[in-house]
Amino acid sequence: MGRSLELGRFRAALGGAPGAAPVLYVHGPGGVGKSTLLRRFEDEARQAGRRTVWVDGRQVNPSPAGFEAEAGEAVTGAGVVLFVDGFERCQGLEGWLRDRFLPGLREDAVVVLAGRRPPSAEWLCDLAWSDLLEVLQLGSLDPRTAAALLERRGVAPAQHEALLAFAGGHPLALSLAASVSLAGSADTSEWTPGPDVIATLLSVLVGELPSRSHRLALETAAHALTTTEPLLGAVVGEREAAEMFTWLRELPFSGYGRQGLFLHELVSEVLDHDFRWRDLDNYEQMHVRTGHYLLQRVRTASEAEAMNAVRALTYLKRYGPMAPYFRKIDREGDVYEDVLRPDDHEQAVRMTVETEGDRSADVVRFWLREQPGAFRMYRSAQTGELVAFMLWLRLTDPEVGSDLDPVVAEAWAGVARKGPLLPDQHMLMSRFMIYPGAYGQISTVGHLMQLRICGDWIRSRGLAWSFITSPDAELWGPLMDHLGHEELFRTPWDHGRVFTTYACDWRVTPLEIWFDRTQPGALTEAPSAPAVDGPPRRTLSREEFETAVRQALRDLHRSDALRGSALFDSRLAARSGWTEREDAAEELRRTLVSAVDELGRDPKSGKPHRALATTYLSRASTQEAAAARLGLPYSTYRRHLAEGHKRLCEVLWHWELGGAPVDDGRTAPV
Repeated sequence: MGRSLELGRFRAALGGAPGAAPVLYVHGPGGVGKSTLLRRFEDEARQAGRRTVWVDGRQVNPSPAGFEAEAGEAVTGAGVVLFVDGFERCQGLEGWLRDRFLPGLREDAVVVLAGRRPPSAEWLCDLAWSDLLEVLQLGSLDPRTAAALLERRGVAPAQHEALLAFAGGHPLALSLAASVSLAGSADTSEWTPGPDVIATLLSVLVGELPSRSHRLALETAAHALTTTEPLLGAVVGEREAAEMFTWLRELPFSGYGRQGLFLHELVSEVLDHDFRWRDLDNYEQMHVRTGHYLLQRVRTASEAEAMNAVRALTYLKRYGPMAPYFRKIDREGDVYEDVLRPDDHEQAVRMTVETEGDRSADVVRFWLREQPGAFRMYRSAQTGELVAFMLWLRLTDPEVGSDLDPVVAEAWAGVARKGPLLPDQHMLMSRFMIYPGAYGQISTVGHLMQLRICGDWIRSRGLAWSFITSPDAELWGPLMDHLGHEELFRTPWDHGRVFTTYACDWRVTPLEIWFDRTQPGALTEAPSAPAVDGPPRRTLSREEFETAVRQALRDLHRSDALRGSALFDSRLAARSGWTEREDAAEELRRTLVSAVDELGRDPKSGKPHRALATTYLSRASTQEAAAARLGLPYSTYRRHLAEGHKRLCEVLWHWELGGAPVDDGRTAPV
């Protein structure tokens, strides 16, 4: 019952009645009943023998290719009715749908788009669509239909007046009110209207949840972009995950699609705010567990699903101090990521001249020749035209590009000061983010670039350093700091512009440590650096590192002295987590012993290894005693020991730079 006008127009479209439009555009505010109406349309379509295809705008990859992948058989199938719900989340695809996708469907296809926003003026003013598109604006239910809804939900007639007075004709509010009334959790005769009907109803519903696990499952679903059973397992526990997921699916304000289930947006916001206000400690714990699960999804997802996984992870950023960078991104689909094509070269150069000048354009020309695969191109979904690009360099050779590009040269210089790359390591640099429409600003296009960058940070193997170059340090500095990228240098440029380059040494900060510090992110304020005694620590040079190794060998069996070792300032210490263990000195000692053992596995290091092991592991009282124990002349022993020091330092420096030691199950920096 209800929505008879809309049902009539849909039936006319199904039957191909004269004057009936094959494309219906349904719009209205959140909770007004768009999804419910689409489900009724679906019942009508199936009764008419039609096949139905669903695309959920909340979960589709907002690009033409992503939409077509979800639409599937709607493109070529006969007698198909295509439903697109949550269209406001991918409304940037509207022009592409109007000009390219919809005209390619079969003549008997019927399409229903449902979203919060009305169609664009371009669509409404296009004469070619005047007989093909019908716009249906949904408002609140009239009193008779609202009462019928309560009756269908089994609400006693005596309660109708109070419920209708409280919820008006708002379908979602009526549905929730009916749930509360049937559960007997409130005296409906005493309800009075309030400014936030949904919040008041939910406060009653939440108070009647069957268990703490049900509450936590509901709050997790309100917090995440989409929720799956494995995600619930990570938060509420694997034993209860299946039961909780089934229960969530049955709630009157939940929906689901290919990526998982989701709650109505209004419900999610109210639940999330209430949980955060009521129990911040447990809220943060849920936030972190959700983030860690989504991190693993990003790491293990297929290439086709990687960006959706990163999008779900990045969604959590809207809850912390970095929210201003992410909450503005409430619409996607206008632009999609693509590869570089031959006819893009000159356009990319022109866009660079427009935004940064001729000097930058010369650098872009060089990398177009040298590393064309490093360009990520962003195109209009409507026209396919190039609107932006990112140069996302993969660097392994300091000789390439340094003569022409001072930013690349200075990055390599910074790396050289900290230690060169190992053969299996590389650097990633976002050298240019060129978007003339919003150069250097927060934008949807910039968000797509950030998703790519974040995904590659997490999924890359052998990543030693990453760099981000920005034209606006004041705007982007706080986010870079939050993401563990410190300002490394500034480069004066043409027209008075200054580029700021931020860097992260991943050899010092492995992924798991970086994630704990930055992802999903603090909820109340930016995390402050831990207090230390004396001046702040800095990364050791190789000379300082080798001196510290020799001193640590001398102090190997003196825990008090070993606790003051300069090696605790090393990258190796950060990766191994020595200071996080109960006995930091013992962890350092084990690492040194492991390094000596690894040296012993090299057949060419037999004599140097024996000199080291006898001197330091067997605790010879003096070097003369060690020489006598080995049966060597003192001068020969000293030569073997010096060679042992040299080779041991090489092993440990390899570990310092991110090389993998043989894992003995105790100290395995990664």
